[in-house]
Amino acid sequence: MIGVAINGYGTIGRRVAYGVSMQDDMYVTGIVKNSPDYITKLASRNFNIYAPDNEKKKEFEANGIKVKGTLEDLLSQSDIVVDGTPEGNGEKNLKAYRKYGIKAVLEGGESSSVVESSFNAYSNYSHSVNKNYVRVVSCNTTALARSLSPLKEKFGIQSVNATIMRRATDPNDSKKGPINAIEPSMTYPSHHAGDLKTVMEDIDIETTAVKVPTTLMHVHVINLELNTEPDKDELVSALSGKRRLILLNAGEKINSTAQVMDYARELSRNRSDLYEIAVWKESVNIYKNKVHYIQAVHQESDVIPENIDAIRAMFGVDQIVSENKTDASLGIKGVEY
Repeated sequence: MIGVAINGYGTIGRRVAYGVSMQDDMYVTGIVKNSPDYITKLASRNFNIYAPDNEKKKEFEANGIKVKGTLEDLLSQSDIVVDGTPEGNGEKNLKAYRKYGIKAVLEGGESSSVVESSFNAYSNYSHSVNKNYVRVVSCNTTALARSLSPLKEKFGIQSVNATIMRRATDPNDSKKGPINAIEPSMTYPSHHAGDLKTVMEDIDIETTAVKVPTTLMHVHVINLELNTEPDKDELVSALSGKRRLILLNAGEKINSTAQVMDYARELSRNRSDLYEIAVWKESVNIYKNKVHYIQAVHQESDVIPENIDAIRAMFGVDQIVSENKTDASLGIKGVEY
């Protein structure tokens, strides 16, 4: 059994903790929270709580939250740590992880230069086998890698141009915007192109990013040129053949991110998460070797299967074994709706 510490229990950390708790070959040793808020109190029902340091420990206990120890205590009792702290903190925390000789998974907000490899299960699982410090790429990069990998494998890809319409913030965050604006990124290509190349090294991709005033999902409009000319059935089959991709039908009134997330709620999963990337079947269009499709990305949860698989890869578990375990435990079936 792999003992997994969770440092940071925000949008990603709490979902990774749940995912780990559903596995039969790993368990959560404890979680580290920075403040004694309602999330901490709820988490204490299921997990051991640890504070960043002794001063914080006193603050937690003064607020009636039982604390098992500090971050250093937790690291000494764990095999690996998943760092879900705010962007930029993961790199700083590596010093402590190295001190305790513990493996670490960082998230997509960290630089790829501070780890041994970046990770996506479909595109480069083998690169992280038996590594000590691995980074799971961002929600948008995970989504791009998920749908592009099977197309690259079957048809070969000459080039990709993707427009990424990003949600402004997550649903529980009332501090960020834009509230009444559409905010384009002035950097071209956006950072997503470079990030994708950390897990698909030879991909020729350009990306444009636009932030929009919604909290539900990201949407990607993807245009690519393949090496060969597929028919639509072949291409749809390549996408639907991967469990972490689902094809949804606008004709069944799933024609916006609102309906996609309502569909996710009807799956009755933990937190109504949609781990799969949802591709609208009607959006798939082909002209010779040029392909167009649109996909929706639940930014809160699509990286969770990758985190679970990254942990197994770092302990030398076979890719197929890991994917099967992860998908079965999280209820991922990948059937066409």
